[in-house]
Amino acid sequence: MNNATGRFLLRWFVCGLGLWIAALILGGSRLTVQSSLLVLIVSGLLLAILNTVIKPLVVILSLPAILFSLGLFMIVINGLMVLLVSKLYASLQVENFGAAMLAGMIIGFVNYLVTTILDRRSS
Repeated sequence: MNNATGRFLLRWFVCGLGLWIAALILGGSRLTVQSSLLVLIVSGLLLAILNTVIKPLVVILSLPAILFSLGLFMIVINGLMVLLVSKLYASLQVENFGAAMLAGMIIGFVNYLVTTILDRRSS
């Protein structure tokens, strides 16, 4: 397994874990993940693919807004990615854009924690 594949698999795992934690924190009314593990796996895969392919393009196009808001616009972009996954995959249901932004923040925080732990273990 090469380094790019390992990074993508880690991103996939972190996205699925983040969605699961976001569903637990936000509750069933705002973010609903069907009770199947398969739904989390597929949702995490779709989110990882969108974050790998589409998110960099969105970040480049919205760079002025990101700079103007001192990076806070990234929360909106993360929410858009979660909302887009919910539109592509009906088993993941997000109530509104606010819930998607909260889920995006939780996923980003989980990503930060996992990355920090792995960086400390490798050094």
